[in-house]
Amino acid sequence: MAWSLRKLPTLSDRQFAQWSTLLEERTGIHLVRQQRTLLESQVSIRMRELGLDDYDRYYVEVTHGVSGMMEWSTLVDRIAVKETSFFRHRPSLEYVRRYLQNKINNQQLPGSFDVWSIGCATGEEAYSLAMVINDCFELAALNPYYGITAVDISTTALTKAREARYPARKLEEVKPEEIKRYLQHCDDGSYEVVSKLRERVCFTQGNIIRPDCMPQVKVDVIFCQNLLVYFRRWLRRDILNALVDRLKPGGLLIIGLGEAVDWEHPQMHRVSVDDVQAYLRTEREEQ
Repeated sequence: MAWSLRKLPTLSDRQFAQWSTLLEERTGIHLVRQQRTLLESQVSIRMRELGLDDYDRYYVEVTHGVSGMMEWSTLVDRIAVKETSFFRHRPSLEYVRRYLQNKINNQQLPGSFDVWSIGCATGEEAYSLAMVINDCFELAALNPYYGITAVDISTTALTKAREARYPARKLEEVKPEEIKRYLQHCDDGSYEVVSKLRERVCFTQGNIIRPDCMPQVKVDVIFCQNLLVYFRRWLRRDILNALVDRLKPGGLLIIGLGEAVDWEHPQMHRVSVDDVQAYLRTEREEQ
């Protein structure tokens, strides 16, 4: 007990540079000096659990051998997982609703409606998308022919996402009628996503900076919010260019406001909506 309460020394400039470089090389996440406390706190918490008090010794452990790879997986979960909630940015989700409703109204859904949720963390974003999409299919009295692939780097976060059970504080932005239709109140006070949504969402581990390792299918919507901000500008551009290739003709890409203000692509045009940063791919595939 005394060991777990012992305060570890602060990261030196050299150690911060060493650890932040490792994080960027392996995940693409770029930490600025203002985030030094975040890195130090998460690394030191894990070191206490292992009974270590030397950052350099721990660095050697996470960078060598199979055991190091396993330990790195545990550590990166602590650093990379971000707090999220249902309908974190409702305007973006409502734009997906309008996009799908327009396709249904114009009979432009020849097959399944396929969505990516990238950087899905513990699943709230993916299930929020499922609520919006399911609404559209039920309103049109259509069979819910859709699927959501939710991707995150953290295996721990994905495990929680698959459990689909959340505390009430996560539901502050969910409307009462949405809670009634899509969430079940549990005995312990938490809420569980109903099975008809859970069965439409597939959670998978992946790293956005390695698009060649991501699912190869083309999709109607890519939803990627509050993730690009952690990468350098050049990497954001490369990621977005790679995502364009995964969109169906006419597909929709949504990112967080201000995450890539100067990005342009010849096959994409930005939608003129003040509170949403969205892009549509051209309807015709280039030869």
